[in-house]
Amino acid sequence: MNFDLTEEQHLFRESVRKWVVNECPKDWCRDLERREHEYPQELWDRLTRAGFHGVGIPEEYGGLGGDIITQALFARELARHAGGLAWIWGITSFSGAHALRVHGSEEQKREMLPKMAAGDLRAAMSFSEPSGGTDLLGGMKTEARKVGDGWVVNGEKIWSTTADTADYLLLMARSEKNPSRRTDGISVFFVPRETPGITVTPLPKLGMRALSSCAVHFEDAFVPDDLLLGEAGRAWYDTTKTLNNERILNTAMCLGMLDGVLEDALEHMKTRSAFGKTIGHFQILQHYVADIAMAQKQIELLLYNTAWLQAEGRPCGVESTMAKTCASEAVSKAADRGISILGGMGYSAETDMQRYWRDSRLLSIGPISNEMARNVIAEGFGLPRSF
Repeated sequence: MNFDLTEEQHLFRESVRKWVVNECPKDWCRDLERREHEYPQELWDRLTRAGFHGVGIPEEYGGLGGDIITQALFARELARHAGGLAWIWGITSFSGAHALRVHGSEEQKREMLPKMAAGDLRAAMSFSEPSGGTDLLGGMKTEARKVGDGWVVNGEKIWSTTADTADYLLLMARSEKNPSRRTDGISVFFVPRETPGITVTPLPKLGMRALSSCAVHFEDAFVPDDLLLGEAGRAWYDTTKTLNNERILNTAMCLGMLDGVLEDALEHMKTRSAFGKTIGHFQILQHYVADIAMAQKQIELLLYNTAWLQAEGRPCGVESTMAKTCASEAVSKAADRGISILGGMGYSAETDMQRYWRDSRLLSIGPISNEMARNVIAEGFGLPRSF
């Protein structure tokens, strides 16, 4: 068994790490995150200049190429400094580039993917609804009604992160009123945000404050046929094929934040003195560090194993759900311990520990709650569906 990265993957990871240190220092990211609803355009621009929006996009469409392992390596290194701000890359990468690769026609790919790779097109996901939450299908009230050469959309989405600054919204809507099964009659569209009839409202939130999460209201918004992704009414079956990628990227970003927590905790313990010696001498704090380090190794193994399975085209639905669940809980606990290690400075906005804690808390809620994730895992072992 070989758990090592390839030479190419090692070189990529090291180049990304050097870039993050030079271009995304933690204090700079901390300042960006403080600016609620102020999109961190400079971070986007730095990623653009480095070509990183092309990670995971095939070279034939203007990207850098790379499989899910490459994407996970990049997400981890970026999140180590940027925390939740790393989703400025991840949202377009998943809701735009990956969705187009799975759902899109060749014409749509050639039109959109090069723009995404160049940093000229941003996307946001508009799936969740106010009355649905995790029950995406049961709560689906947004409707797309077929008219002539397009569709008229009415409804409301919520928690659509960066919808206020996106060029396109990846929209899921019910396109058949009375399907035989609730998984039928669902369609996905790639909708220009500035389409008449679309209203976007940012919502206050705990973490990732510079990346607005929004309510999106659709009132008789017209979407032409050429912006339908895939086959009308069949989107749910295509969408489930993308879930592993999303959960793997979630795991990678949690691991990156866990990396940041550990290095900040160690630095503080080696330099902060109390009772006549550095606090790194204190046994309880050493135990906190040991727990964080063990969690880091466990999540790393889960991540790389699951990403490898996905890259090999092997089933990994249960594994990706396990990885996302374990990683989100591990980083939240680690950041909480990190706040304790830093004491009052851990609670201060002048350090990053509180930022890791706030940003990571979301990832145990969405895109699938860890409670629902446990249901999925148990079902994967042959137990009856519990919801």
